[in-house]
Amino acid sequence: MSIGVRTHGLRLKLPATSANLGPGFDAVGLALSMHLNVDAHAAPVWQVHAAGRDAELCSAIENNLIVDTYSAVCARHGVEARSLRLMIHNEIPLGMGCGSSAAALLAGVALARHFGGIKMSDAEVVAEASRIEGHPDNVAACWHGGFTVSAQSERGVECATFIGDPAWEMMLAMPQESLSTRKARSLLPSTYTKEDAVFNVQRVALLVAAFAQGRLDLLSTAMQDRVHQPYREVACPLLKALLPLASEKEIAGVALSGAGPSVLAFLNEGTTLLEAETRLRAAVGEGVELLSLRIAEGATQTLL
Repeated sequence: MSIGVRTHGLRLKLPATSANLGPGFDAVGLALSMHLNVDAHAAPVWQVHAAGRDAELCSAIENNLIVDTYSAVCARHGVEARSLRLMIHNEIPLGMGCGSSAAALLAGVALARHFGGIKMSDAEVVAEASRIEGHPDNVAACWHGGFTVSAQSERGVECATFIGDPAWEMMLAMPQESLSTRKARSLLPSTYTKEDAVFNVQRVALLVAAFAQGRLDLLSTAMQDRVHQPYREVACPLLKALLPLASEKEIAGVALSGAGPSVLAFLNEGTTLLEAETRLRAAVGEGVELLSLRIAEGATQTLL
């Protein structure tokens, strides 16, 4: 349903996300303090200008996930996909397990809602982006922020969010080579043992409690996993190097960020960024980018 063409511009700010956090496969996501920023205005012809990470890829019009999603959603709702001028500043690494596709999908859906005048609730925006993505964990966390759990049901995507402790600090270890989600999923088995299923159910329950109660002390156990990380380790060598740090005093917990290949480590209370960086650098060596992060709020939209 269309509610009329919008003439004013739209500014979007969408956070990076880390899904799974160990045992929460396809169900858990955390918003991170890196963002995809998009300023959009109606224009006579398509224009995309980009700065920041992967600017050349982000500035392409062909095979641009924001542009393609915007056009597809407009077509799905039977409205014209107007030409836009997009000014993009991207901080989210592509293909590194940081939710870049979720942020781009949500940007495309939000732009279609705005410029196509499509009547969509926030829940429907999340559901539409999740449908395209194939799973809701990154999408829900990106839109709502904080620590978000999500499930797909006959009613759509059902989510619960709590902001998390803004004082918690994390460090992301990022290799030079990316890994596609499709390849990472191809490494997983089709069945699991009852023992491994129970192992993960126990730990994901503990993980939710850890974020709800601000319990860093629970993360070393709560972020353990038997469903995806053991099978992805072959394509994510940083995981093998960094998982043992979860038992050391500086680090509260360690897990693959999403499907990898990046690894997310939570700092223990009292650990300085320098101490954490020194410990991680000793484990991974040179050639790995280390980023300091915190828990982020959800997507914001501002009329221009």
